[in-house]
Amino acid sequence: MKKRFFLRTLVGAMAVAAIGFQAPQVRAAEEPFKVGLIVPMTGAFASTGRQVYAGAQAYMEHHGDTVAGRKIEIILKDDGGVAANSRKLAQELIVNDDVDVIAGFGLTPIALAVAPVATESETPMVIMAAQTQTVTNASPFITRTSGTIKQVTSGIAQWAVENDIKTAVTLVPDYAPGYESEESFKKYFLEGGGKILEEIRVPMRNPDFAPFLQRVRDMKPDALFVMLPAGPGAALMKQYGQRGLAEAGIKLIGHGAITDDDNLNEGGDAAMGAITSDYYSNNHDSELNRKFKETYKKFDPTSRANFFGVAGYDGMQLIYEALKKSDGKAEGMALVDAMKGLSFESPRGPVTLDPEYRDFIQNIYMREVKKVGDEYHNVEFDVVENVNAVGEAK
Repeated sequence: MKKRFFLRTLVGAMAVAAIGFQAPQVRAAEEPFKVGLIVPMTGAFASTGRQVYAGAQAYMEHHGDTVAGRKIEIILKDDGGVAANSRKLAQELIVNDDVDVIAGFGLTPIALAVAPVATESETPMVIMAAQTQTVTNASPFITRTSGTIKQVTSGIAQWAVENDIKTAVTLVPDYAPGYESEESFKKYFLEGGGKILEEIRVPMRNPDFAPFLQRVRDMKPDALFVMLPAGPGAALMKQYGQRGLAEAGIKLIGHGAITDDDNLNEGGDAAMGAITSDYYSNNHDSELNRKFKETYKKFDPTSRANFFGVAGYDGMQLIYEALKKSDGKAEGMALVDAMKGLSFESPRGPVTLDPEYRDFIQNIYMREVKKVGDEYHNVEFDVVENVNAVGEAK
């Protein structure tokens, strides 16, 4: 393989940095296989990094640290949820640590910042969190083991149409993932004969949902559709209860992040009855999920495994299965090609890496928040099977 050099222009500072990458040479099968895991372990999105890392460790606990004769090593790096940090860490992992794969990536801007590094160094990049559907277009070396916003949102939109919800207000964050969720909900809801009374976009810096929720109550829609990251989602849930929207007959529906398993108990009774769709629930009824949850607790005893935890678990599974398929010898695009089309059982259910989108084709579950014992859980009651990255059932 040829040596590659590229320039990075820092327009704001009018400075140019030259960084040289050398694509890895063919390696002996017995050499360690290194996974550079870049996630936020500190800062506002630390729970995402904690979940992904614990999930990855749980997979290795189940399956060992050797596959196809290669010892697997995870090199953890904390980017604090800052895209510039992520890009720098990715470069260092590839140049200094000679990693075979970079993985993690908690947010869409982070994934987009690192994608050119993956392309120019020919390094496979496994996204285990960021869910904006178009992210995989940023590099042919990207695969993803979480889900997409369109994929998840399609489930709740179709459920709303089929359950006599005629009018809705949408409330999403004022950035790309929010727009994508809003677009997907509208597509299915309007096609089914629903009517959108208003589209609300909220800033993500210190959001106060009270005035928005009062507007919703005054409009009296059948339902409020919400897509928000987990932390703000929990805050909205409390204010939804305080503002009496449920008593006013306004159903809370949304993307599964608003009832994130990691902090669902914080929402208390205000979360009861909320209907969401997502690719994973901690309450999912399978033997593998029970085993996953038990092992996850060993590495993160203070939280409940959520959708990012299972994406970390399956990210390692994707890597292991690709190495098995290639007898431990694939690298670069050959490893990405080995990942395409792989099917296996996950704690979330059956998954297949779609060769076209490089995202999982997977089940999207309808869930209702209920009290199970002394805790609140997303209890699955229906499923849309084999949904692809753009929200189509295959």
